[in-house]
Amino acid sequence: MSYQVVSFNHKNCEQEIREKLAFSTDEEKKSMLTKLTGFDFIDEAYIVSTCNRVEIVLATKDTFASYHAVLGMLSLKSGLSFFELKGMDGRYDDSDAIAHIFSVVSSLESLVIGESQITGQVKDAYRLSYYNNTAGKKLNLVISYAVKCAAEVRNVTNISRYPLSIASVAVTQAHQIYGDNITGMTAVVIGAGEMGIIAIKNLLRLGCDIIILGRDKDKVKAIAKELGDDVRSDTMEHLHKYLNKYRLIFSATSSKDTIIKSEMIENDNIDRVWFDMAIPRDIDDMPLEKLQLFRIDDLKGISKENYALKQEQANRAMDIVEKYNNDFYKWLKTLSIEPVIKDMRLQAKDAIQKELNRAIKKKFVPIEYQENMQKMAEQMFNRFLHNATQNIRHCSSESSSYKRIEVIKKIFDIKSDDKSVKKYKKEYQK
Repeated sequence: MSYQVVSFNHKNCEQEIREKLAFSTDEEKKSMLTKLTGFDFIDEAYIVSTCNRVEIVLATKDTFASYHAVLGMLSLKSGLSFFELKGMDGRYDDSDAIAHIFSVVSSLESLVIGESQITGQVKDAYRLSYYNNTAGKKLNLVISYAVKCAAEVRNVTNISRYPLSIASVAVTQAHQIYGDNITGMTAVVIGAGEMGIIAIKNLLRLGCDIIILGRDKDKVKAIAKELGDDVRSDTMEHLHKYLNKYRLIFSATSSKDTIIKSEMIENDNIDRVWFDMAIPRDIDDMPLEKLQLFRIDDLKGISKENYALKQEQANRAMDIVEKYNNDFYKWLKTLSIEPVIKDMRLQAKDAIQKELNRAIKKKFVPIEYQENMQKMAEQMFNRFLHNATQNIRHCSSESSSYKRIEVIKKIFDIKSDDKSVKKYKKEYQK
């Protein structure tokens, strides 16, 4: 069994491509996951689809076949050709895949390094697949270790001391544009998800008044009430009114289609500053001279500044990731080999017991010698198996260990199925 990640992210492909690859709903993800795990060489999978990345993570028996299956399925979904996708993706296999997952969960691969959302997004991606019966213990082992790695990165470094997200970067950009004049301005935030709420909290710290718009009247009303008197709420049906009244807009919905179109603009004399934080995009391109429109990829400048400030801490964090990557594989190999060794010894003990009982029954051995004979036989078998078990443990550290262990299990008729894995707490399946 191998691990694999196929990644399309802000480093290797443009926002327009990520929009075509993005999964807007859980149902879309479930459908893709079911199709992928329908291949007999893919055991488990989960999908991370955020504004910065679309990644498919696999436990697979054949990395060549699974990679081509993923690209083929994404080609059908997006309308992009197989070869277009192959030319821009990031492919990671085995230890490279584990290192990449640990880096992503630790927010070292984020557009804004140290941002606080990605750990939860990956856990949610696994949980969705688990309840869809398309992910299980193989990927649970990875997620569990990745979250431990991310926790150590946060504790040992200062990389998340000032956690940021795309929403907070957008607000920072607005602050740079308006300066202290932003205090007292009214900002319209479209979308009642996590991104929208982060934007609202950052805007409130700058002294802005907020209008939050959403499809669910009760939900946005409850959010406005929770966030205080400076936040009002309304529904999406009045969107056009706010577009033509206020200049500062932040949009982060999960709509498949754009929600702000050029025909909705009645007054083009307003100096507008808009931030489109959605994938796929919420705002159409429009020829307004007085519009400054920032999309996700436009915010990279601020992100790079943030990255430069945290580069030293990022280097320390990568050392932690490498350590956890090595420890994970040692742990994984222990989980796979120790049940095999235990079963071999149990088989030897069982054979001793059966043969000793037979010898006593046929009076080859006096019954009063049974205890001493059993101890001697067990010591002999332990001596016989000592070198063999040491060699098995040694070979488990080699890259071909999985196939060798499977051969040993077949020879000894061992069906361990990594029993010790079940002892590990599956806290990310709750």
